[in-house]
Amino acid sequence: MISNNNIHPFDSYPASASLVKPRNILLLIAGTVMCGLVAAKLELLGIGMLFGLICAIIYLYILFTSPVVGLYTSVALGFVLIGMGRYVKDVQVGLGMDAILILTYLALFMNRFKERVDWRPANKDITLFAVVWFAYSLFQLVNPEAQSTAAWFSGRGVSVYMFLLVPLTLLLINSNNRLDTFLYIWGIFSVLATLKGIMQLKFGVDAAEQAWLNEGNYKTHILFGKLRVFSFLSDAGQFGGNQGYTAVVFTIYSMAQKNMRKKMFFVTVALLAFYGMVISGTRGAMGVPVAGFMAFFILRKNIRVLSIGLGLLAVVFIFFKYTTIGQGNDQIRRMRTAFDPNDASLQVRLDNQKKLSKYMASRPFGGGIGHGGVKAQRFLPNAFLSQVATDSWYVLVWVEQGILGLLLHLFILFYTVGKASYKVMFKIRDPLLKLKIMALISGMFGVMVASYGNAVLGGMPTGILIYVSMAIMLNSAILDIPEEKMNSIENKP
Repeated sequence: MISNNNIHPFDSYPASASLVKPRNILLLIAGTVMCGLVAAKLELLGIGMLFGLICAIIYLYILFTSPVVGLYTSVALGFVLIGMGRYVKDVQVGLGMDAILILTYLALFMNRFKERVDWRPANKDITLFAVVWFAYSLFQLVNPEAQSTAAWFSGRGVSVYMFLLVPLTLLLINSNNRLDTFLYIWGIFSVLATLKGIMQLKFGVDAAEQAWLNEGNYKTHILFGKLRVFSFLSDAGQFGGNQGYTAVVFTIYSMAQKNMRKKMFFVTVALLAFYGMVISGTRGAMGVPVAGFMAFFILRKNIRVLSIGLGLLAVVFIFFKYTTIGQGNDQIRRMRTAFDPNDASLQVRLDNQKKLSKYMASRPFGGGIGHGGVKAQRFLPNAFLSQVATDSWYVLVWVEQGILGLLLHLFILFYTVGKASYKVMFKIRDPLLKLKIMALISGMFGVMVASYGNAVLGGMPTGILIYVSMAIMLNSAILDIPEEKMNSIENKP
């Protein structure tokens, strides 16, 4: 007998159900996004508007038929929204994410308009933490140190997306098929990101990207005359960190695939993602696979696997730390500097943290969301916090929300990883499900470690992927339901 808590309350499958099969969802989302990108790049406004209108009508029909499409769309948009902003000027493309998530909630209500909405699947501890984190962020609006409401709105993603995505994921990702579809979309856009990065590396940037570099971004993306590849993501740091994240998750997830075609897909994504990480020139991204795979080896609870894994990590460390192999390659040479404790960039970061620590000593609630780092200069060009680069994600949270906000944030992250790890090591019996959840845990832990050196965790698409993964990791019991039983439930009239 299957508990009602495990039954998704929003699914209804009319004759149009064929439209919401994973393959068709992927084609729709990918096609819509790519049409938008092409139209924006070619500045074909009229054609773009026509395509957009047609796609919007089709999309809304499918969304209100199956709200899970909205969640998948948010994953896709996480990859391309920031990049689209380079081609579409004077348009708040970031609001697209907010709009999709709100529409998805509306679709949930409309999908079962005549029935009471059953929120029990979302009644989890991670939902409570998301609410508390969002409430603390709302408190920042009355923080006496905060000087700009517009800055808060600009930095809203630090909590808003977790608040919106966690309940949606708990309600909608309720089967292995849906989990796999989430990974397919993630993988496809990761591959596209790497391919775009290769184009930048081999052929250079286009006019819109060059204009973006000319706005001052060349200081961090042109080093010693070489481009740090950023693809269509926000910057090279986000690109490198996210691709490292993808490489970890997809490498481990491939081990849980019995179907050879599926296995090859995940392996291919992992290899391309790793290459994308390397060409980004982001040294801190190395922390993602190093910490991620170390976490995986520990979760396996196998001394032989752990020993082999630690041996491989030791080889990687020795390669970068104590050899000059590949020194002629720009990417390898830059990655090697991450293992140098005397690196000039590291020293600058440490000096900045010393300056900030003195300022923050009397500010337990921080300086206000959106008020930290050089990004705040467009709102507060003369403020102290705007003049000091934060670099680290945790330093950014500390500066904006104080030591109290940082401790709350760290508690949520480590609670999630800790509880999910306990379930994997001692509760989950299905070996394939173990590997799937291990993949998500390991990837998240890798991002957590790497975020000390780069503001990776909260940016797009990494933040979106993290929030969805957190909900899946803490709701893994739903995936224990045999697929055929879940299908019979969902196909009931």
